[in-house]
This record gives sequence, structure tokens and C-alpha cells, in this order.
Amino acid sequence: MAAGTRSSDGGGAPGAGGGAAGPPPGAEEVREALRAVIDPELGDNIVDLGMVRAVAVDAEGAVRLEVALTIAGCPLRAQIERDVLGRVGVLPGVARVDLVMGQMDDDERAAVMSRARWKAREGAPATAVPPTTRVLAVASGKGGVGKSSVTVNLAVALARLGFTVGVLDADIWGFSVPRLLGMEGDVEARAGKMVPLERPIGDGLLRVLSMGFLADEDRAIMWRGLVLNRAVQQFLQDAHWGDLEYLLIDLPPGTGDVQMGLARLLPRTELLVVTTPPMAAQKVAARAADMARRGYLRVTGVVENMADFTCEHGTTYSLFGSGGGARLAAELGVPLVGSIPLHPDLSSSGDAGEPVALGEGELADVFGALARRITELAPVIETSGCTARMMDRVEEAVAAADG
Repeated sequence: MAAGTRSSDGGGAPGAGGGAAGPPPGAEEVREALRAVIDPELGDNIVDLGMVRAVAVDAEGAVRLEVALTIAGCPLRAQIERDVLGRVGVLPGVARVDLVMGQMDDDERAAVMSRARWKAREGAPATAVPPTTRVLAVASGKGGVGKSSVTVNLAVALARLGFTVGVLDADIWGFSVPRLLGMEGDVEARAGKMVPLERPIGDGLLRVLSMGFLADEDRAIMWRGLVLNRAVQQFLQDAHWGDLEYLLIDLPPGTGDVQMGLARLLPRTELLVVTTPPMAAQKVAARAADMARRGYLRVTGVVENMADFTCEHGTTYSLFGSGGGARLAAELGVPLVGSIPLHPDLSSSGDAGEPVALGEGELADVFGALARRITELAPVIETSGCTARMMDRVEEAVAAADG
């Protein structure tokens, strides 16, 4: 925003006459008054957001303020100007307010956006996902790296370990989880909430929600922005997930609306970044991790997909290069959770709706090891000694006695 100055006499409104009686306020008193001025877009006060650059008060009660907004064409400028002049102008001892409006530099803008994301994280709405559930969002910077296949097979491998695992297909446009799991059917409603479809896996259980259960597989979903976020919000808030040890969220590629919305809705989410060996894929995947950290999400680790290919004669080829997963993990300072070889069975089993992690052999062993590693890096939270669980047991005992 181009710098500009507006003034008001004591009394708050521009052009208002008369100054308030009493000694002039101190600079800190003025700052406290400015905490009542909220940036409607960022949802926080302009002081904590770092938008108030300078406050000065002279002996005659003239207050000089410098406020910096985020962008040159900020549509909220007039509202913030009025609020600032109004809040400071009514303070006792203020004879005049001179307000200089400026524009933030890149460092100031980065700081204010970080503060806004933290504020949104702290005010996250309630969801139907139990607070003890470990939430892992499987992300990639670009499409075509096998992110959905990794999500589905990891979920199956975790279920084979005996866990109840939720799978949320948040790739609203490109949903593929139902086909990969061989699941179909209508989503039922119970008390106004969706009931995930279930598939038993050994001693474990999968609970799955996807746009694929609600829309025709051959019909395009042409949603953007708020509508996308609302769909993901409904999957998280308006669903009977029940008790889950893990919830895996298959994110769409990139760093768009769904990813940012998830950081607000479920700030305890942890990111599992999927990449392939080429340097180009590694660099794009790093952006997904950067987005997560800017939203204060933890990056659990990196999974490399489509690694070395071994032919039927036992010769190994690095068709797409090598080392991309290890390089990305080192760059991010997180573990390389696993490396999945390039193998035709991974795609053919997905087409058939029977994930390779269900069977035996090399790929099943790889995903089994990946699941065990996840339980080490993101272990299930033990709640048997928690107050809430103890109260549940007391209520159960009382109900049994009454019965």
C-alpha cells in the first residue's frame, strides 16, 4: 500500500473537534488500545500481528502512528484506518492522531502470515476424529508419484498389525482410494453423519471415506477453494469415525486449498512426504514439506516410491535414478521411512482392488516394514491411564450396576 497519512482530532473520527482532557497517554497505553483493532482477514489484532510499526506521543497529546498492511491493494485499508483512528482518538489526553499507512516488506509479510497461521491453528474447530488418533497426511509435491498407492498399502499393512485405521481420500478431484481397495457402496447416514465403509483386514479394520462413494467415477468434480475445504471439513466433522489408532489422509498433489484447510482443521496432523528418485520430484516434494512446516505441522518422514527395478534375471536397474528419497530426507532433516521398489504388481494389484500389502512376497514385506517403522515414529498414544479413559470406565461400571 502506498504510504499515506490520515488525521483525526481527539474524539476518534476524522475532523471531529475537541481534545480529551487529562495528561497524554503513554505509548504502551496506545498499543493496548490498538489491540482492539482486528484485521478481519487474518483474524488477529494488528499489534500482535506486527502491523504497528511505530507509536509516538508528544507532550501536547498528539499521537503519531505508523501501521503497515500486507499488500498494496489491501481492500481492508479504509476499515482499519477508521478503527485505528477511532480507538486511539477516544483515549483520555489525546488531542490529535496522525496515522501513516505503509506497506510491509517481504520479511514483515512472512512474519505476519506465520502469526496468522499459528492463530488459526490454536483456534482449530472440533472434529469427529478422536484426540488420541495419530493423523498422517500422505503428501506429494506433484502427481504421478504413487501417493495413493502408498496410502492404501500402508493402511492395509497397519491394519494387518491389528490396528483400526481410517482412510480419508481428500483428493476430491482425483479420488482413487475406493478402486485401489476394491470397495464400493453408498455412504449411509446415522444421526445426520456419514458412516465410513469398512473392510476387515486380518485382526485390524479399515474405515474409509471418499468422494468416490458419493460421485460417479467417470464424472469430473469441478470444485474450487471454499467448496473443496467444506468437503474435507464434512469428512472430518460430520462422520462417525469411531475409535481409530491411525487416520491416513490421501492429499491431492501440490500445496493448495485442501492442504491449507487441513492444517487449520487438524493441526495435530503429521506429514508423510512421498517422492520418486529423480531430482525434479525431490525438489517439488520439498515444497509440500515447506507448506506443512509453515502451517506448524510436523513432518514425520519421507517415503521413496518407484526406486530400483529388479528384472526376472536378478539384474537391478535404476530406471528413474537413485537417491532421491535419501536426499530429500537429509534436506528436510527427517528419516527416510522406507524405499519401495518399482514393481508391476503394485499397479496391477491396485487395478484389481487387492493391495499388494494384503498378500505375501517382496512388496508385502516392504509395506510391512514401512508400517512397523511408522509405529515407531508415530506410535499409538496409550490412554489407559488418562483421566478421560478412567472416567469412561467409571461410567461403564455405573451403567452396568444400574442395569
